[in-house]
Amino acid sequence: QVQPVESGGGLVQSGGSLRLSCDASGALASFHIMGWYRQAPGNQRELVAAIGGGSPSYADSVKGRFTISRDNAKNTLYLQMINLRPDDTAVYYCNSHPAVNDYWGQGTQVTVSS
Repeated sequence: QVQPVESGGGLVQSGGSLRLSCDASGALASFHIMGWYRQAPGNQRELVAAIGGGSPSYADSVKGRFTISRDNAKNTLYLQMINLRPDDTAVYYCNSHPAVNDYWGQGTQVTVSS
């Protein structure tokens, strides 16, 4: 396995919560700084959270609602999302930060209904 495997997405109502997981035990296992990205239809892929370069960092749009964490022993990256909004609807991916093009996985779909 080279690409990461993202999971945990789904359909939730506005205000709901989800926890995403990323199995990064393949090629990404050696990367220190990791990130969660998302891509909504018609939009470019954007970084929403990163961890490994000091304190975790977040896009302004998710600050206070999303929390990134990792379990190095399991090579797993997590994204806890609370108070979800319809504009959080997107496919979520994990990758290193900066991202490596060869290491994009299939992503996991998050859909937030109003």
